[in-house]
Amino acid sequence: MKKLWFTLLLAAIASFGMAQTITIGLTVSKTGKYNVESVNQLNGIKLWQQWINDQGGIPVGNKKYKVELKYYDDESKAERVQQLYSRLISQDKVDFLISPYSSGLTAKAAVISEQYGKVMVATGAASDSIFKLGYENVYQIYTPASRYLTATIDMLKAADANLKKIAIVYEDSKFAKAVATAAKSYAQNAGLNVVLFEGYPPSTTDFGPIINKIKASGAEALVGGGHYADGATFARQLYEQKTPLKMIALLVAPASDEFAQLGDAALGVAAPSQWEPLVKYTPDCGVTPGQFVSMYEKAYGKTPAYRAAGGFAAGLVLQKAIMDAGSLDSAKVRAALDNMDLTIFFGKIKFSTDPKSHGLQLGHDMVQIQWQKKDGKLVKEIVWPLGAKTADLIYPIR
Repeated sequence: MKKLWFTLLLAAIASFGMAQTITIGLTVSKTGKYNVESVNQLNGIKLWQQWINDQGGIPVGNKKYKVELKYYDDESKAERVQQLYSRLISQDKVDFLISPYSSGLTAKAAVISEQYGKVMVATGAASDSIFKLGYENVYQIYTPASRYLTATIDMLKAADANLKKIAIVYEDSKFAKAVATAAKSYAQNAGLNVVLFEGYPPSTTDFGPIINKIKASGAEALVGGGHYADGATFARQLYEQKTPLKMIALLVAPASDEFAQLGDAALGVAAPSQWEPLVKYTPDCGVTPGQFVSMYEKAYGKTPAYRAAGGFAAGLVLQKAIMDAGSLDSAKVRAALDNMDLTIFFGKIKFSTDPKSHGLQLGHDMVQIQWQKKDGKLVKEIVWPLGAKTADLIYPIR
């Protein structure tokens, strides 16, 4: 009997000493069209994992749980996402989910998250439509697509009271189309004439025909774009064809550091950004913007873009919800997310609890960046809103 008691005591001690873990599942576009953005997002998630694990893990009650990540390559293909998220839940037994990059892929993952009742923090996904389907388990980090380019229109109106004609040309993808449609309505309500509203296939590499339409339309400014590959190509060809525009503002691509590789074709191009290293948010918890930038530069040798910040933010928000819930129970974590109203290094975070838009991001706002030259070097500057600017907007750019 004593021997049995001693054996049980040793087992209890060993169990107490074992590291408790929380496993978070996701897919990453290690290959395919979303590779650049998705890997940046993963870098941010992994940095958060390292940061919280270095502190002993996520406190839950009187225990701390180390974070493990389980992820697969979705190849930027929607058909792989549902298969892999089902595998993460049913075979890998993950506790929580983080979304893939892009609204299209996240929409597929959200179906599985909801089917299995698994909480999923959606980062890198701005589409409103995902959050209009009555889902209870999906929570958005990014500013929604419906508000993505509204500040860009405000900026243009403030820069040029006489501006009348704009072109909206967008990648025919779920995210970009939603952004462009909302921007068209907002621009028209602001008194602007949208003289060209046209989508292009995601695989487009020759923008010549579209650029000819822009020139023929008499547009004074262009907004639109889609993701990195198409946006960078579009900007380069606009420059090469000397398109007479006073302003170019494109989604995603100009917000990436890699955009500077375009050289003079990048100069003056603006973009809405979910986050920039120069922001000065005062967080209620977690790291400051400066601390995040320093950590990222040390880990990866470069300044983080907003996709990386969004990845770290997703982990931080999930961590805070688990801590507030004091539990790993999905219902309790959902309740904590529903009640969340805080500022982190990424900005304000607050989710809609309306059943018609549950999980939609209400708190976070965009900033506007523009590529400018400083000491002969291309740099990103924050030019809007005025209270956050690091430089004046260059207008017109040509």
